[in-house]
Amino acid sequence: MSNDKKNAFPIKLTHSAADQVKKLISSQDYAEKLDLKLRVYILGGGCGGFQYKFILDDQVSNDDCVIESNGAIVVVDPMSLQYLFGGIIDYYEGLEGSKFLVVNPNAKGVCSCGSSFNI
Repeated sequence: MSNDKKNAFPIKLTHSAADQVKKLISSQDYAEKLDLKLRVYILGGGCGGFQYKFILDDQVSNDDCVIESNGAIVVVDPMSLQYLFGGIIDYYEGLEGSKFLVVNPNAKGVCSCGSSFNI
């Protein structure tokens, strides 16, 4: 791993994404589980080859990367981290709905629908 990668922050959350994570965790649906974190992971699939997945999780494995960014905690497994390293997670709200988005410097291409990517 280069010195740039060793010194870089592995993943960042925008203020908008961090605010949404905190809002979701404090909602009535999760009020009893305030130790939840945003888990981001990669699955094979979609027309691009890989898909981003997001869940609220209270489990952290010993080999997970745990990142605090803008007051929210993100958990990423080692396999997914290699594909997400240097990425930025944002939260978007628009007429067509709302969703978390990943700006991924490792992605070589994104499918036309935007739900999957390739490396």
